[in-house]
Amino acid sequence: MNLDRYLKRIGLDHRPPATLEGLRMVHRAHLLAIPYENIDVQLGRPVTTAIAPIYDKIIERGRGGWCYEMNGSLGWALKELGFDVIRATGAVVRALKGEAAVGNHLVLRVELPEGLYLADVGFGDGPRDPIPLKVGAFVSEGFHFGLSRVDDAWWRFANDPRGSAPSFDFNLAPADEAVLAAKCEFLQTSPMSPFVQNLVVQRHMSNGLAILRGRTLRELTPTETRERVFEDVTDLMTTLTTVFGLDVPEVAGLWSKIVTRHDEVMAQKKAAAPA
Repeated sequence: MNLDRYLKRIGLDHRPPATLEGLRMVHRAHLLAIPYENIDVQLGRPVTTAIAPIYDKIIERGRGGWCYEMNGSLGWALKELGFDVIRATGAVVRALKGEAAVGNHLVLRVELPEGLYLADVGFGDGPRDPIPLKVGAFVSEGFHFGLSRVDDAWWRFANDPRGSAPSFDFNLAPADEAVLAAKCEFLQTSPMSPFVQNLVVQRHMSNGLAILRGRTLRELTPTETRERVFEDVTDLMTTLTTVFGLDVPEVAGLWSKIVTRHDEVMAQKKAAAPA
């Protein structure tokens, strides 16, 4: 694994210092260059929490990844740059699912002279910059977020109201890697997993966010939300290439599954709507 190749992948031509400004530089560059995506899960290809295969996928093969891969590669790079980094446990929608959610997200704790920061490029549509560990609401690039304390061990991150998931909890103690690995396996194999059910691709753009879920594409700016449904498989594949920078021809074979899932979700929403 080569740090300079990672930096080139995210568009940096030098090694940033292990400072707050350096952390912001790498964090932002990673999000703008590498998309969040679960294509391998959809294709039935094994996904791991191990760093070497993650490096090969994202840096050498130009792909994206989900939280274990995105934050895994960032955490490795930050350590190589000299940052004090700890892999910590996240739990998306723990507010709703309770302890069953623990380990379904990987986050990074970074300690700097200025204090503790949460580095997270693996949530998909979270803040573009690392987050100082301070209770309160904050705005990043025009999107609204917040941090609160749940108890002595857990914090809660509140997403922008237009985001994909409303919140995740995180514990700053070193993660139990066995728990992360087990949850990674569950999320890519269980029929109940949203990552098994749906194609998900997200990317930070210069003016906002692009969020693909199944047959639907949402484009968000601080003041506008645009949404459309893909017309056909050609429309989907063109969008993956032009918007998300992903060239994975095998995704075309998922089109029938994507359409079926879209129709199911639309039917559920119609049935749940008030008469």
